[in-house]
Amino acid sequence: MNNYVYRIFLVISLIVSLSCFGSVYAEETTVITDMAGRSVTVPAEIDSVLGTAPPVSEVTYMIAPDTLIGLNFVFNNTKYVPAEYASLPNVGGQQMGNTLNYETFLSMNPDIVLYGFTPGTDANSTIDDLQTHLNPIPVVAVADSTNANNYDPEIAFVGELFDQKQTSEDLITFYQDVYRKVNGTVASIPDEKKKRVYYAEGAEGLKTDPSDSMHAQLINICGGKNVAKVNQIGSGGMSPVSMEQVVSWNPEVIIAGDAQFYKKVLSDPNWKDITAVQNKQVYLIPNQPFGWFDRPPGVNTIIGIPWTAKVLYPDMFADIDLASLTKKFYSEFYHYDLTDDEVSEIITSSGLTI
Repeated sequence: MNNYVYRIFLVISLIVSLSCFGSVYAEETTVITDMAGRSVTVPAEIDSVLGTAPPVSEVTYMIAPDTLIGLNFVFNNTKYVPAEYASLPNVGGQQMGNTLNYETFLSMNPDIVLYGFTPGTDANSTIDDLQTHLNPIPVVAVADSTNANNYDPEIAFVGELFDQKQTSEDLITFYQDVYRKVNGTVASIPDEKKKRVYYAEGAEGLKTDPSDSMHAQLINICGGKNVAKVNQIGSGGMSPVSMEQVVSWNPEVIIAGDAQFYKKVLSDPNWKDITAVQNKQVYLIPNQPFGWFDRPPGVNTIIGIPWTAKVLYPDMFADIDLASLTKKFYSEFYHYDLTDDEVSEIITSSGLTI
């Protein structure tokens, strides 16, 4: 084979290998500016996507579910998930200190990969490293995917990205309505009158997250005072505490993240002297198909804002129709129409009454 023929052979081989990835080499492309300020070339029409962690995957599920080809998690329960989404594969991700499986992502060949980051952090080096490993699939950075005080920009960006502006606008309106209603109402509560709240995680209830953690932010938003005086353990959270610490904090309300703990805490002698237990003010976070309060911290917790408000201040928020809000949220953003019985089951299982 002479040099000229060999060079032609190399060019053809390169074109064939690149065409296998498809994404950036789509026939029609466009250049967007992602939320990290990067110029990214993406297909003009995005039909398939993977996220690197649950928060960005869940906002995609809520706004453009048909684009998802995989998830970073297993649904807590597929009862309220349409069959076409319940069967999506779990491709892993970068949550809880895990490293992304680049081979898996490359083999699934999404049009784009979404990466969630927190503004102000040194995210660019991580994004650049991710892009290097996933070339030529474009990586699109999405900001504030875990900030319950400021979901608007993320929701609007994702809606624009997938040409689902109406859905994103509807989600922003829902979010703003419940956020402003709740946060505005509790703003007048003096600090010394705020309910003391403990977020109990794990089967024994002896893991928690402090007030500055993204995992416990709904306590602050809804006017509670997080009693946990602990240090945050990385982005995954769940700091271990002792029974003695919880007793000394003596919370008025306990928000439980684990059903096993919730079932036994009221009869557990170790917890009997705590005010929340004595007054039966212990509530289990609804988690179907996603957590309402946490795990993950993301737009899925929007419906948890009115729930947490009614847990902490039932009299102050007696006018919130949680059943109606739940039906609307599931129908429009979880793509599942709840029956009255299903709404009742979700809410009453948490310890609240309809």
